[in-house]
Amino acid sequence: MIVWLASYPKSGNTLLRSMLSAYLFSNDGNYFFGLIKNIKQFPHGGLFMKLGIDIKDHNETIKNYVKVQETFNKKNSVQFLKTHSYLFNFNKQYPFTNFNNSLGVIYIVRDPRNIVSSFAKFRNTTIENAAEFMIKSSGDGFTWTNTWSDNFNSWKIFKEYKRYMLIKYEDLIQNPELIFLNVLKFIYKLNNTKFELDKKKFDNVIKTTSFDFMQKLEKKIGFGEATIDEKTGEKIPFFNLGPKNNWKKSLDLKIRNRLEKAFKKEMEELGYL
Repeated sequence: MIVWLASYPKSGNTLLRSMLSAYLFSNDGNYFFGLIKNIKQFPHGGLFMKLGIDIKDHNETIKNYVKVQETFNKKNSVQFLKTHSYLFNFNKQYPFTNFNNSLGVIYIVRDPRNIVSSFAKFRNTTIENAAEFMIKSSGDGFTWTNTWSDNFNSWKIFKEYKRYMLIKYEDLIQNPELIFLNVLKFIYKLNNTKFELDKKKFDNVIKTTSFDFMQKLEKKIGFGEATIDEKTGEKIPFFNLGPKNNWKKSLDLKIRNRLEKAFKKEMEELGYL
């Protein structure tokens, strides 16, 4: 069964995946970038190509989402998948997922006023374009993120079945020990498994997945998920500002007002306004 790690882009998904992969897929909890490969992204072209599905045909890809997910459940164990997609039902016939495949979701949310500059840097575009994408875009043709608010709201359906955990990026940064402990308890509860904390491993996870640690590691050996600057051909640092990104100091007032107007309801719900 799948546990989804869902979020809008640049919201802390990589941090949570790093922490989980270090705790669940290492012997001692010490993180290195290779561990994150244990938590795959969905949708991912390779998963569809293995089943002979043409990923250039977006409609055909969407129609086979559930079929691809069923291959995970053959492993008879909890499988983690990262996604930036919103939870949709294509033509009311082809859902993104279903409860036969999905055990639950951990949704990571971040203040959109801080996302926008990070997203602009990641996509190598202007903050104005990034804000436009967050407010109006449905996605990039393969991953259907939809708007920031639609992405956040869509996954709440899991809440009705008590299979939903919401994490704020800001809390994960400020209090990683408490938030990550709660994440582990949630996962074990979903799987009806007794939870016993490996304290030494847990402490190593916290130490080696801090933003500063991973930023230094990227500078030293690079990070596979970093994007390429089309003009220079160089990689754009993935771990850029992180917790140092402060919209109050850097965000243009017009962009701030536009985001706050578009996402007022959700930002008030989350305590961002």
